[in-house]
Amino acid sequence: MLREMCKSKIHAAKVTETNLNYHGSITIDKALLDAVDILAYERVQVLNINNGTRVETYVIEGERDSGVICLNGAAARWAQPGDRVIIISYCLIEDKNAKNWKPKIVLIDENNRVMKTL
Repeated sequence: MLREMCKSKIHAAKVTETNLNYHGSITIDKALLDAVDILAYERVQVLNINNGTRVETYVIEGERDSGVICLNGAAARWAQPGDRVIIISYCLIEDKNAKNWKPKIVLIDENNRVMKTL
């Protein structure tokens, strides 16, 4: 049996911009992606702390150390610049390994820089 587990989590990142006219996805600072092992085009769930919405999309790699968190296309309707979001990716883990699984989780500061790794 496989279990779907949290693989990576970027906690409380600040949305820096939205782009309704882009063809979809979320653009995330490459430094944040590296910190939690999320790849370009990987599916993520974006949870908006400000309004309680959730949206699934895929990742576009943003410029390293830019602090960019930009919801694009239809996902842009789910947030406004300044909103705080949680970005989660998931993976499938064999049941025998699931109990000892530890996701990569980072807490983010006001400038979308890693403040702490859990």
